[in-house]
Amino acid sequence: MSAAPTRASRPHSPGGRARLVVERLAPEYPGSARELCALAHESPLQLLAATILSAQTTDERVNAVTPQLFRRYPAAADLAAAAPADLEELIRSTGFFRAKAASLIGMAQAVVERYGGEVPPRMEDLVSLPGVGRKTANVVLSVAFDIPGFPVDTHVGRLSRRLGLTTEEDPAKVERDVCGLVPRRQWGALSLRLILHGRRVCAARRQRCEECVLADFCPSSTVPWRSPPARGAISAVGRAPTGRAVAKRR
Repeated sequence: MSAAPTRASRPHSPGGRARLVVERLAPEYPGSARELCALAHESPLQLLAATILSAQTTDERVNAVTPQLFRRYPAAADLAAAAPADLEELIRSTGFFRAKAASLIGMAQAVVERYGGEVPPRMEDLVSLPGVGRKTANVVLSVAFDIPGFPVDTHVGRLSRRLGLTTEEDPAKVERDVCGLVPRRQWGALSLRLILHGRRVCAARRQRCEECVLADFCPSSTVPWRSPPARGAISAVGRAPTGRAVAKRR
């Protein structure tokens, strides 16, 4: 890990902070966007379905449901023809199962009718599918297709504001602001790293600033500013203890 900036070089601009966020979080949560994604999947269609199911529930709960879902409905045509009651029962434990079942069937029908059964790799096409918003589309683009995309969930929005990368509340505006500060190739992985960091260190109710690798320049830090460590030493604020335990895609 690189040393913390000195008081004189401590970044005061959103761009400077964004550069350090990218630099510091990469070794804490290593891997590509595909490797960092916690939703188990083997195709763009599976990832799209899993992301739709992930609303208002945990990745672990989705991963407990999707193996059976994918076995029963292996292709878009199979899911498009699913009986709503059967699908609802299969995904019941993810919550909001009626609405999610309707979205899954509608999405699959649109994929079959408009795109020959293949998930399209374009934002404008993805957001035209039932149940697919910009966040879900960005997940599919960045993880399944390795196309730059910056999904903004509650963790990403919260950390982006705490770090002074944006003042916006609207996810589309947060995406616009942060993407303007970060190289395109970093968008997908940065979003997932912010999510992991938001879950493990910078939580909504309790910021563990004393364990955060960003605390020495974060405008919202509750830890007093400290001098940078000697070269080769661990950062003055330490590492997040679970920083490298990232879920891998199957």
